[in-house]
Parts: sequence; structure tokens; C-alpha cells
Amino acid sequence: MTNPNASQVRVYRAADAPPGALAGESVAVLGYGHLGRTAALNLRDSGAKVRIGNREDEYAEQARAEGFEVVPITTAAVDDVVYVLLPDEVIPTLFDAEIAPVLRPGSAIAFGSGYSLAFGLIHPPETIDVLLVAPRMAGNTARARYLGGHGFWACVGVEANRSGRAEQRMLGLADGMGVLRAGAVQMTAKVEATLDLFIEQTVGSVLGMAIMMAFEVARDAGVPAEALVLEMYMSGEMEAVFQSFRETGFFRASEDHGPTAVFGGITRSLEMDREAMAESFRKILEDIKTGGFAQRFQDEARNGYPMLEFARAMMHGGSPITDAEDRIRHLTSPDSSGASPGGSA
Repeated sequence: MTNPNASQVRVYRAADAPPGALAGESVAVLGYGHLGRTAALNLRDSGAKVRIGNREDEYAEQARAEGFEVVPITTAAVDDVVYVLLPDEVIPTLFDAEIAPVLRPGSAIAFGSGYSLAFGLIHPPETIDVLLVAPRMAGNTARARYLGGHGFWACVGVEANRSGRAEQRMLGLADGMGVLRAGAVQMTAKVEATLDLFIEQTVGSVLGMAIMMAFEVARDAGVPAEALVLEMYMSGEMEAVFQSFRETGFFRASEDHGPTAVFGGITRSLEMDREAMAESFRKILEDIKTGGFAQRFQDEARNGYPMLEFARAMMHGGSPITDAEDRIRHLTSPDSSGASPGGSA
């Protein structure tokens, strides 16, 4: 009988990394975006020999300015360990033409996301190690945590071990990036990609919609817009709540809140249509697992990103929420007298 309290995952820590795991190995980081930059800097600071594979753009210029050798992707992909940190939807368009043909037998290719492997968008040669080292932290924050002596979590795994050193290489990358100071959870590329997309498209979507809906309903009822954005997230209370989830536990963190919040939260939660939400989440999960979402996203890329352009217009355009945020920042800036540009707060 399975013990429900037994851990279902393996977690690697710093003690699991073999000494000198990447000694004598050249590492190529493909892509110098936010996560690629962090990976390259952290690995170099940890003693790895690193160069960058990137097209000639502003990211290549930044990499050179920060002391890296920058070469075309086809040149970088001949290194011993090739760490692919390009955008998910871009990898399939480059892999067959620029990466796979130059990978050397016995070398290793690692991915910062399981997406391309999980949904059959690429097929690495059968002569190389295939690794997963997928950080669970945004690039800038991961770099700051490394510099501060802290770690950040990642999902890691060995998809193929052709050299006999695949796990050593995987742990060497994770250790050099600073991941093992916190921990690395062993996971397949399929599970990692499914998990990542599922949480983004369920918890992320519901939280985002709830914030927008609460803002609209309460503002229309006369609650000041500034008070709404402050209450929902700009005060920092929401960050403290999520920190308490991490440190205390999702349910136990409720002890930090008063009876009014607990009573209101539990009663309103029980009033919600839980089965309708669960059914929606099941459909999302099935669509992800069967590759439906990946196919639509690849079509989105081929068609010039029309939905992403729509999203960017929302992100960078004017909105009542953005206006309220700007007013709160003005009111709390050091040189502000506390008076609202349009009158009293």
C-alpha cells in the first residue's frame, strides 16, 4: 500500500554534486536573454568555461560587454555541454537546422524548459546526453539570489544518458548555477512542461482575472481605484501572504489572519462552484498533455504572434488599473507632498 505521506520526488542538494562535475568541459549557453544571462554569469562565477551562442543583436552586445565570447549558435553547439535557453517556440525552428547537425557524439544538450522535448517538437540525436535543468525563478531574481549566497529551485532530469556522465553533467550545471543551494527536484521533461503550463494557465489566469474583476466591480460601486490596487497588491500584503505560504504552509498560514478574514474566506470559498472550476482545470490539463496548447502556440509564432501583440498592447497601454498604480506611486514618492494630482486621495 502506498504511504500518502512518503515523498514522491527526489531532491538534489549541494552534497549530491560530484566535485569538479564540469571540469575540463566547455559550456555553451544558447541565448543571452534574462535567464541565459543569469545562467552564463552564475556558471562563469562558479568556475565553468562558458561562451555564448546568440545571433547578432542587443543581447550579443550585452554579452560581449560583460566579458563573454559570443559566436553563432552553430559554432557554440559543438561544445561539450550545450545549454539551450532560447524561447520555447523558437527552439523548434532552429534545432534541426542550426543545433542538431553540429552536436558531437558524447556531448550533452540541456534545456531550461521541457517544452520542446515534452511535446515532440524536437528529436535530439541518439548519440548525446539529453538533460533538463529548468529554474523555477525569473532570471534577475535568480542572479540576485546567487550573488547573495542563496539558491533557487529548479526541476532537473536526465532524458538520455549516452556518455555515462549525464547525471554528473546535469548536477554540475545545477550546482554551478546555484540551484543546489536550495534544491533541485528530479522530474521528466514531460512532467516539468505540463506542470509549468498548467499552473500558468489555471492559478495564474484565475488570479489575474480575479484581480481585474474585483477592481471593476468595486470601482463601479464607488470604492476608490487607488484603494483597490493598494489593498490587492501594492501594499505588499499579498507578497507577505505568499511568503507565509512558503514558510508556514498554505493552510497553516491562515493563523496569521484574524477571524473576520478566515470566516469570510472560507464561507465564500464554499459558495463558489468548485466542480465547474475543477472541470475547467481538467480540460486545460488534458489540452496541455495532448499537445493541443503547444500546437496553437507554435501556430501563434508562425503567424507573427497576433495574440501576444494584443497582450502587449494591454500591458503597455493605458488602463484604470495602471492609472491607479501610477497615482499611488506618485503619492508615496519621496518628493511627493501627499496630495493627489487630481485632488484628495
